[in-house]
Amino acid sequence: MNRDLALAEFLRARRDLVTPRDAGLIEDDGRRVPGLRREEVALLAGISTDYYIRLEQGRERRPSGQVLQALARALRLDEAAAEHLFRLGLYTPPSPAHGDSEVGPELRRLMDQMHQVPAFVVGPGQDVLAANALAGALYSGFARFDNLLRMIFLDPFARDFYLDWDQAARVAVRNLRASTVPADERTEQVIGALSVRSPAFAALWARYEVRPRTTETKHFRHPDVGELHLHFEALAVSSAPGQHLSVYTAEPGSRSAEGLALLSTLRCATAADAQEPVRDTPAV
Repeated sequence: MNRDLALAEFLRARRDLVTPRDAGLIEDDGRRVPGLRREEVALLAGISTDYYIRLEQGRERRPSGQVLQALARALRLDEAAAEHLFRLGLYTPPSPAHGDSEVGPELRRLMDQMHQVPAFVVGPGQDVLAANALAGALYSGFARFDNLLRMIFLDPFARDFYLDWDQAARVAVRNLRASTVPADERTEQVIGALSVRSPAFAALWARYEVRPRTTETKHFRHPDVGELHLHFEALAVSSAPGQHLSVYTAEPGSRSAEGLALLSTLRCATAADAQEPVRDTPAV
């Protein structure tokens, strides 16, 4: 991602997703663009067409907060997409703490004591920084438990593991877009590598959809215990900005809860050897 052109690229992509009907405008037969014209966005946002063109061409990179609010309304952005727009338009370099790849010992102890739930820490670029034994057992069918995006898009096992791979892929890319900071070197490395190696990732990334993944139901097919339908929660680690603790839980008494218990019995002993990500080779 070219950090200097990120705002321009986002505006162009989101403009294409809004139809004149969505915006309350009259459609005409001579339209050559899939969404709104530049002058239509400018009109809806209450800014000059020339200024908006400079934004889309990357010649103007620091619009005011008021302009960004107007553009978010004109492009009909939801809360997550609008937040991403503000992050691009009002970007300031992250603090030195952002993107820390070291997981604190207290958090490691907490995960190790969570014997009945898979838990792991994810950093920038969706790198898996640490995991407990049950999380290692859950993802044991993958060649490496090191980067969630690499696993989804480049590991063949993902197509069997995720009951709805297409949905899992869309959610992962939307979440990456929502968490992307323009100057994060690791995230840009992951985006660049996957864009080259996975046409599916490149196509989804080009849609510029934004939605953070904080809670949802995940649907897996584990080779040892069968289908698992687990509730997912992502919790920000306040002591390490950029890190999130991911936890899966099952409905008490459900078949998925029984599956997790069986997985714990069958695999935790061997999974303990694989709970740390590979550090001497790139994740993507």
